[in-house]
Amino acid sequence: MVNLPKAKMEEKVAKRILCIEDEPEMIDLIRLILGRRGFEVSGASGGMAGIKAVREQLPDLVLLDLMMPDMDGWEVYQQMKANETTRNIPVIVVTAKAQNIDKVLGLHIAKVDDYISKPFSPQELMSSVEKVISQKKTVS
Repeated sequence: MVNLPKAKMEEKVAKRILCIEDEPEMIDLIRLILGRRGFEVSGASGGMAGIKAVREQLPDLVLLDLMMPDMDGWEVYQQMKANETTRNIPVIVVTAKAQNIDKVLGLHIAKVDDYISKPFSPQELMSSVEKVISQKKTVS
């Protein structure tokens, strides 16, 4: 077995992204876009399943919808930030709730890592994911 420096080994491991979203088609679309770039994407249908999946999987990044029937995205986000194990996982809000006030609340008040409005382009999603994951590397 070849001993690679730790940094090189980390580069080889696919970054795990959890998409918490109540629309299966949106999870599939995100999985398709990010999977092409080597990300490992799993989906959780709704907030309750999402918070459970975050705790079990401890992903590198969470893509979070805000408007879900069982538990909204802000509640999922608050539970993540209140838990010692999940508080440092970066979160990108991906939502159709795209009024300026929502974006300000998300980025500046709640301190999410980024905010993408639906509909989004594949490039917009990739740029946001790569930006947030590269920021996480420099912090950790």
